Amino acid sequence: GAVDTCLESGLWNFATRAIKIEYDPGIDPDFGFQRGFVKPSDWVRTGTVSADEYFTRPLKSHQFADEGGYWFSDIDSLYVRFVSNGANYGGDLGNWAQSFSRYVEAYLAEYIAPKLTVSEDRLKRIDGQMVRMLKSGTAKDAQNSGTSMPPEGSWNRSRRERGGGYGRRDGGTRGSLIG
Repeated sequence: GAVDTCLESGLWNFATRAIKIEYDPGIDPDFGFQRGFVKPSDWVRTGTVSADEYFTRPLKSHQFADEGGYWFSDIDSLYVRFVSNGANYGGDLGNWAQSFSRYVEAYLAEYIAPKLTVSEDRLKRIDGQMVRMLKSGTAKDAQNSGTSMPPEGSWNRSRRERGGGYGRRDGGTRGSLIG
């Protein structure tokens, strides 16, 4: 379970898998969303759920649910990006980033340290090292991802819609606070 615990701690690029999944007609939800999707056996952590294959429109919490071994939604197909412990992803040590390997080492050290020592200082130092390795590993791994832009905020969106649809950089007037 140590590797799965470490994989679950971040959205590691080397362990990320993207799939298109169709709803399972054998799943009949009692209420709410109408479609049920069985999570793959190699699923560890959900990254993004989308209605399109390019993940440009991620689904929000009112459009899907992640519950137990299932995803639920009202659409027939989901595109899901998730952390996998499969043999070609997170389960393959050859794919591991060096920083992830260091994090796993630190996690195991933190796990077994109480069995080997009673020194509070040593235990705190090992715990601190594990936290640093996780932060460092996830930061380095994130740098290997493409740049993503946050969605436009409601304030900007409402200004654009009221101002004639000139887009995010319409300039506005500098002489008043409202536009």
